[in-house]
Amino acid sequence: MNSDNEIRPGEVVVPWRATEDAGIAFIGRIETPWKTRADCPRQGQMDGPLCQIILDEIWREALTGISRYPQLEVIYWLHLSRRDLVLQCARQDKVPRGTFSLRSPLRPNPIGTSVVKLEAVQDCRLVVRGLDCIDGTPLLDIKPDRHAF
Repeated sequence: MNSDNEIRPGEVVVPWRATEDAGIAFIGRIETPWKTRADCPRQGQMDGPLCQIILDEIWREALTGISRYPQLEVIYWLHLSRRDLVLQCARQDKVPRGTFSLRSPLRPNPIGTSVVKLEAVQDCRLVVRGLDCIDGTPLLDIKPDRHAF
């Protein structure tokens, strides 16, 4: 694949109308070793490289008690993703499938999630393993892994 925005044979796009009606605010950024989508692992691994979740200072108190949870669900905005594909071909498969039947980052609302292993809490930084996103990805939310409940 030559470009992150390349259309593969069999893929279908629709006209995209960008709106800002959800009022989503980024609460920080994610630091990973990956600079492009092609560099990212297909899925994050709990024994993967150390990454950092950096929250804006205003959210410092929101981290109170987070160290009680060994695994967290990280929700982020896939800011470099196309948003207009309805049919797409997975990297390893040339058969077009519907966007909602894939875990591709190319989605109408490009929200990504990863369950990560919490390694350390350092002020407004979480050191984690298990992410699969590009360096600089905007952070939407962090929750204890649902299995903790």
